[in-house]
Amino acid sequence: MRRALLAMALLALACASGRAQTPHAHQHDFSGAERWARAFDDPARDRWQKPHEVIEALRLAPDATVADIGAGTGYFSMRLAHMTPRGRIFAVDIEPDMVRYLAERARREKLPNVEPVLAKPDDPRLPVKVDRVLIVDTYHHIDDRERYFRNLLGDLRAGGEVAIIDFTKQSPIGPPVSARIAPQQVDEEMRRAGYELAASHTFLPHQYFLVFRAR
Repeated sequence: MRRALLAMALLALACASGRAQTPHAHQHDFSGAERWARAFDDPARDRWQKPHEVIEALRLAPDATVADIGAGTGYFSMRLAHMTPRGRIFAVDIEPDMVRYLAERARREKLPNVEPVLAKPDDPRLPVKVDRVLIVDTYHHIDDRERYFRNLLGDLRAGGEVAIIDFTKQSPIGPPVSARIAPQQVDEEMRRAGYELAASHTFLPHQYFLVFRAR
């Protein structure tokens, strides 16, 4: 993975918010999380990201344990915490400044069930097994994906699922088309890693939404 898991997502959010996209914009230093929060948490994102509908589609119990891998500044993590009040939300990122920001935001918003986790590029370092893993606009950043997700099987509880959301080739926003991964390739890679497709949601206008469980 690159230095920050959400580099390409930043491009998408910048485009969606009407900010200029320069040719070198997908190479970022993700320190200074407060600055990136203006893009990641731009209210304009809600129109196409549909976070409430996404979380509802995950079918979470009120006490579910969820890992938001590539959490960034907490766009999904904080919403997950509100919608699973008795659960535990691991907000996972490899950028230390993002993890610092996540901890401060969780305190500020009085969400003690959000637990920031500083991950390694090849290991989310989850402290316990989880019911769901959510990976939004981050799958295409992961190196050696088959190995990564094969190892992730050990972090899932029985019946656990991995939800992957990323930009379609046809989306007018997002990373360069050459950097995007088609849903068919995601399905093939996840099958080789030991998963099967459990659900495919089509309500997001610019992204596919695939849900996998262990075979």
